[in-house]
Amino acid sequence: MNKPLRRIAIFCGVLVIALLVRANWLQYVRADELNTNKHNRRVQIERYAHERGNIIVDGKSVTGSVETKDSDFKYKRVWKDGPMWAPVTGYASQAFDASQLEKIEDGILTGNDDQLFFNRTLSMFTGGKKQGGNIVTTLNGAAQKAAFKGLGDKKGAVAALDPQTGAILALVSTPSYDPSVFAGNSFKDSDARQKLLNDKDKPMLNRALRETYPPGSTFKVVTAAAALENGLYTNVDDPTDSPLPWRLPLSTQDLPNEGSIPCKNASLREALRWSCNTVFGKISDDLGNEKMMAEAAKFGFNQEIFTPVRADASAYPKDNRPQNAMAGIGQASNRATPLQMAMVAAAVANDGKLMQPYMVAERQTPSLDAIYTHQKEQFSQPLSGENAQKIQQIMETVVKTGTGTNAQINGVTVGGKTGTAQHGLNNSEKPYAWFISYAKTDSGSPVAVAVVVEDSQAGRDDISGGGLAAPIARDVMKAVIDSKR
Repeated sequence: MNKPLRRIAIFCGVLVIALLVRANWLQYVRADELNTNKHNRRVQIERYAHERGNIIVDGKSVTGSVETKDSDFKYKRVWKDGPMWAPVTGYASQAFDASQLEKIEDGILTGNDDQLFFNRTLSMFTGGKKQGGNIVTTLNGAAQKAAFKGLGDKKGAVAALDPQTGAILALVSTPSYDPSVFAGNSFKDSDARQKLLNDKDKPMLNRALRETYPPGSTFKVVTAAAALENGLYTNVDDPTDSPLPWRLPLSTQDLPNEGSIPCKNASLREALRWSCNTVFGKISDDLGNEKMMAEAAKFGFNQEIFTPVRADASAYPKDNRPQNAMAGIGQASNRATPLQMAMVAAAVANDGKLMQPYMVAERQTPSLDAIYTHQKEQFSQPLSGENAQKIQQIMETVVKTGTGTNAQINGVTVGGKTGTAQHGLNNSEKPYAWFISYAKTDSGSPVAVAVVVEDSQAGRDDISGGGLAAPIARDVMKAVIDSKR
């Protein structure tokens, strides 16, 4: 071979080697980067080329897929009763990605998860179309419907748990939204989403998990637990050391009660029954900030909770003496999500054992074979079994003869606590109405509930946890009990 030809051959060989190196670099080294690049439309086209798996409640799907028109994305997501289920499922949009279960379980729902590798391989050989797997939730359809109907046009949230397992039975936030209205990628979808984002009532905010409120007097259950756990009091019917009036420490102000209720040296039972601020404020001060923070933390405060959807951390603050006394009655910088307060009621109902909240019971292949089944897990032990039963006694008194009588269910033992939390500068806004509760049957406690009503059409003087929130909690508990019969 003459010299010029040899040089050309070598040059061509170098080009071939460079091409091979480049191809391998792209296919193997940068494969993940390119596959996840937002500008790689082929990945998105493939993602929406087949029907998405479904989210299941009570054995039935609450989601589906429909073919789109005038788009290279063949299928888009739709929801059945979208506003009711949006706080559980989140959204999945061709233009705006996904949220909550739709996002966290995206690999299973699209069929791209490694756990579905065998199914994808089998469909390649059989010629079958690619399918997504299913997510089976713990939700109770009747309880969800009761909560959604109960809140109606009021702004608020409901969280319900199975105290014995931690399973989430209901998760409602109102006002809500229909994820179907922006599931596509058209200008119409974009306008619909922007309208939701601009809505002053924040319908896309999941108030059950992502909004924290002053828990008001519902937090007195935690303060009572702290008193028993730290040995400040041992008998719920013995008088407490609670003078009336009682002045906030390091202050010139007395802590007021609501009206002329019998709070002087009231027992824990009577103090919870009448919701005595002076008794529980003084308990919080007597115990001190560190012990109150420690007890709140056992119930889940000051940490994010994953269900697997993330819930914001509730907060019991590190603070000075007067603020700690106010935090002990659920005010000051004390903040809690509805899920957190449902966890408080659940721990009491389950004899002091708090279970990890969860809402995914099972992941399924497209052929409905289970590839994951949840195993219940204990979250913490906020109080002993003996002390939990003492709290049960006084919460049940609240419902029998106290401020929570609207939560009574015929033939069922119900324990609860009302709360009316101050809102706005110097309590200038309408207060929040709270109710936490549990129901108890012969087989244990199947449900614990927290309800918060953020605002309502009622006049300020008519807003109360017992009047607005307790009936909603009652209907949710009844729905769970009836569904188990």
